[in-house]
This record gives sequence, structure tokens and C-alpha cells, in this order.
Amino acid sequence: MFTRINIVPRWIIFCIDLSICAFSLIFAYFIRYNLEASQINLNELSQNLLIFTLINSAVFFGLKTYAGIVRYTSAQDSFRILYSIAISNSFFIICNLFLLAFNRQIIISNVVVIITGLCSFLFLITYRVLVKYFFMYIKNLRLDKRKVIIYGAGETGIALKRTLDHEDRVNMNVLAFIDDDERKSGKVIDGVKIFHSSNLRNLVGQNAVHDLLIAANIGPEKKNRIVDFCLENDIKISTLPPVPAWVNGHIHTNQIQDIKIEDLLEREPIEIHNDVIGEQIKGKRVLVTGAAGSIGSEIVRQLTRFAPQMIILNDQSESPLHELQLELQDNNLTNVFHTFIGDVRDKFRMELLFKTFAPHYVYHAAAYKHVPMMENNPAEAIRTNVMGTQIMADLAVKYGVRKFVMISTDKAVNPTNVMGASKRIAEIYVQSLYNSFKYANVRYTNGLSHLNGQKDQQVTKFITTRFGNVLGSNGSVIPRFKQQIQSGGPITVTHPEITRYFMTIPEACRLVLEAGSMGNGGEIFVFDMGKSVKIFELAKKMVRLSGLIPNQDIKIEFSGLRPGEKLYEELLNDLENTMPTHHEKIMVARTREYHFESVNAKIEALIKLSCEYNDREVVIKMKELVPEFISKNSVYEELDHNTIAIVS
Repeated sequence: MFTRINIVPRWIIFCIDLSICAFSLIFAYFIRYNLEASQINLNELSQNLLIFTLINSAVFFGLKTYAGIVRYTSAQDSFRILYSIAISNSFFIICNLFLLAFNRQIIISNVVVIITGLCSFLFLITYRVLVKYFFMYIKNLRLDKRKVIIYGAGETGIALKRTLDHEDRVNMNVLAFIDDDERKSGKVIDGVKIFHSSNLRNLVGQNAVHDLLIAANIGPEKKNRIVDFCLENDIKISTLPPVPAWVNGHIHTNQIQDIKIEDLLEREPIEIHNDVIGEQIKGKRVLVTGAAGSIGSEIVRQLTRFAPQMIILNDQSESPLHELQLELQDNNLTNVFHTFIGDVRDKFRMELLFKTFAPHYVYHAAAYKHVPMMENNPAEAIRTNVMGTQIMADLAVKYGVRKFVMISTDKAVNPTNVMGASKRIAEIYVQSLYNSFKYANVRYTNGLSHLNGQKDQQVTKFITTRFGNVLGSNGSVIPRFKQQIQSGGPITVTHPEITRYFMTIPEACRLVLEAGSMGNGGEIFVFDMGKSVKIFELAKKMVRLSGLIPNQDIKIEFSGLRPGEKLYEELLNDLENTMPTHHEKIMVARTREYHFESVNAKIEALIKLSCEYNDREVVIKMKELVPEFISKNSVYEELDHNTIAIVS
């Protein structure tokens, strides 16, 4: 009932404030004369009361002390009132000083002025606080309120608690704070006690807790433990956006969001050597292919921090490229961007790109990556992933690109599908191309290129980066699961034992830039993907995070492995091992070396077959190039059986 009381008009608050100040003056007179009314000069009191009211009216009107909503009184309101009282009472003291200077009688005793100021401030703040806590008390009387624990007793946690208190539509009551800092344990904030985080289990056991609001930075491992505990006890977990995302520096309850599965799959932040990357990129022209994709666009965003002379955004997808351009224009006014629509398979269009912009660095992210789709379209996989890479690599050498960083995939290791095998062939091409410089007696000082025979040209360093699935990328399993949950299910998991590695897009791109900066040519850099995640468990956790029960509210069904899909992803094959680098998250794969002329001839034949769209012959040729390519759950499995039969 009380929560529906209309906000009192400002003029009423103005009159109440003036009345309290007038009462404070009268009260000050009584204190000054030891509560003996007979000693008070009523004429003097009446005169001073009129002057005092007029002065306070002008000050309060000027400083808008009446403008705040009383039930939401804050520290800022208190400072505004203190400032107003100080100004109005200082007027009397200054007048008294002038009168004393000219041997005149003072208007009012300075003792009365000081007592009036103290009482005015005390009474004005007291009545506001009483009103505020009255509304809070009425609000907390609701029997259906959700009981909340806030994780984090810092500035963010306190701001969150006060936001929950002030908003009537929020049906939450904060039971306790918990914090990792033992020094805060036992202390009280706004009447709410702080407990150490180790006491969470006891708090939940003693109280019917409905929600846990995370208002602190917690490491991924600890966050996962807390979430698992909350899910076991049917506690809803929510979190806050980063401080820069707050509206005008304040938290709004509509910004409280359910914790996402992506938050639980994140790992500790990765530190990269920005100074080394900056030295290489600053003032240079950088080409990013596949710039409209999830990986390419993030590489572009991160490159902007290193002040390149120009970033060339290449993609064949018009609308996403336009969206990226608008985003960059809004956020990076000091950088020069140029969008270049074109297909990496179009040699003449790509040559125009290199001839026009002469990039110093190339990040090649353009690729077809959807496994089942490429299994049904092997020729297209070869034309984009292999022929496109070949065209870009050859042009990089021809036009003296300093570094060519190719983005590969963990599916290129012991590939079981066309997509992975096509990326492995692209890896083999760029590696053998770079190795051909060394074995062809090419002098790095003169930079002789075996492709164009020109002297005094920069020898291109080819670097490959290999990592697994990225969270939030186009076609990722997590957006698919979210969509299925929103539709009421069922969630389709291919196999109960299938596992995958996951990495956030920013994390993957930071490592790509770091690996690109440290590469000397010919390396395949493998990223530490952390622990593999069981997709079935991931699906169950996503359902529970949505406040639903797996296989009761949302069914989880097994659809069977898709064409070309394997249960476990690998980052290295059996003939490879790794060497550490200065970055703990990046390793160099020791890989087999290939003879360029032989590889090039086979790849040319493969590309020719792909241009004829003879899918079966294309896959046969791929298996010749990559002997470890053994198809799984695919129509091309018979090719492996035929090979085994012939060998035996």
C-alpha cells in the first residue's frame, strides 16, 4: 500500500524544510536562555525568524535542496543540505562581524546561530532518514520477498545493495554479504553483516536463500565451484556487468543478469606482450581476411590498439562487413579502415588488393569451418580453405609481406572430416612454401623470391596458429543450445561422451597476435586450450542455469555423431610434439617437413579436381596428401576401407 504513495510535490518539501529551520531557530533560543521563555525577547525572535526564513528560502531555492525524493535520500542530498545550512548561517555571522566592526549591536547571538545551524542540519537529515527507513521497513514486510546473498562487500556490492533497497519493484531482501577478505568478516554495512566466503554453505543451510548476486571479480575455478554449489541447492545465480557498462555510473536492477555458461568457461586473463606487437604493427598496413567473421572481426578490434597505419578489412560478405565498419567508425576515430569486398578464391581481385594497399602483415582468417556442411561439399572446402590460402600466400610472397599468419583449427590434427583435412593441407602448403626459401639457397639479406625472381625483397614469414572451438563464434554449440532452451527443447547432443575444447574469442585472438609477433617463420603455434568440456554436462548446466530441470523441463536427446565428427579433438598428431615458448599458453609444434615442389604439384591437381566439382575424387586426393585423414561417420569411410584392403 505504502509503496503506491505518490511522490510528494516539491513545494511541500520546501515548506517542511523551512518550517524545520524556523523551529530550529526557536529551539536554539530556548537552549541559549536555559529553557526560560521569560528571558526571550519576542520582538527580536520574530524579527530574526522572518529574516532567517527569507534567507533560507533563497538558499534552498538556489541549491534545490527540495528537489530530491525523500524516500531515496542519499549522501549527496546530505552534503547539499549541509552546504545550504552553512551558507544561510554564515550570512548572520558575517553580518555580526560587520556590525561589530562599526560598533553596532549585533542582529543575533553567534551562539544562537551555531546552535540553529547544528539543529537545522540534524532535524533536516533525521526526518529524511526516518522517511527513507519507513518505506524500506514497509517494503521489507512483504512475506514473498526473495532472500538474497551478495558476493562481494566492496563498492560494487554496496551499490548493488542500496539499489535493491531503493527500487520498489525489486522483491528482494539482502540477508548477508560474503567476501573473500577476512578483514571484512563480522563487520556490518547498512545493517547487513559480512561473512567470509567460507561460510556460504552454513548461511545457505540456516536460511532459505533464493538468490546469489555476484558483485566481485572471482577467478574462473572458484566461480565454477560457487555455481555448482548454488545449482545443487536450487539457488539462482546472477551477476553484474562491468563498471564501464553501468548507466551514468549507477547500477540499475535491469542490468542484473543471469550468469551465462560463457562466464563459467572463461579462464584466467591472458597477458600478452603488447610492446612487442606494437613495435611490429605500429604505422604498418595490416590485411585481415574473413574480417566480417567472429575471429577476423575480433582480430581487427584488437589491432586498433596498436596504431597501425591502415587496416584492410577483406570479406565477401557485404552486410556483416558494413556492420563492422560502422562499429569501427564509432569507436576508433583515429584509425584508418578500408573495406575491400572480395573472395579469397578470386586471384585477380586479390592481386588488385595487394597491388593497391601493399600490406605489411596479413592475418588470414577466411575459411569454411562447418564440419557437416563441408563433408557434403568437399570441392568448396578445397576451393576456399586450400586454393584461397594458396592464392593469398603466393601474393604475400610476391608483394613482400613481412608476416603471414594463418588461422587453423584443432580439427586439422588427425582429421576425420573434410574441413579438418582441408585446413591441414593449407597448413602443409604455407609450411612447405616457407621451407622452400631455406632449401633453395635463398639469401635473407637479398630476399630472392622463388616465385618472382626479384631481388631486395622482404622474405615472407609464414606462421600458423592452431586452436579449438571459440565461445560465441558463428555456428558454436552454445548459441544453438540457448536457442533450443528458449524454444522449450529438446536439446540435441550428438553423443553422451563427446568433448570439446573451448576458448573465448578475445582470448584466442590475443594469442594469435602474440604468436604472430614471436614467429620467425614456418612454425605451427598450438594454444593451451585448458581442459576439454563434456558437451552433455555443458547442456545440463545450461538448462539448470536457466532455472529449469534437465530431462524434466527440457529434454536432452542424443542425435548421433554428425558426418565427419569425432568424439575427442586433438591439438597435435602422433608424429608431432611441442616445444615451449616464452608464453606459457603458446607452444610450438614440431611437425614434419614437406618438399614444396611435390606438395605444390599435388595441391594443384587437387584444386583442379575441386574446380571440376568431382567430390569423390577430391576426397581421394586429400587422403593422398594427408595419410592420417581417416573419415568418421561419413560416406567417404569406404575410401579408407578400400585403401586398407589394397594394402593388405
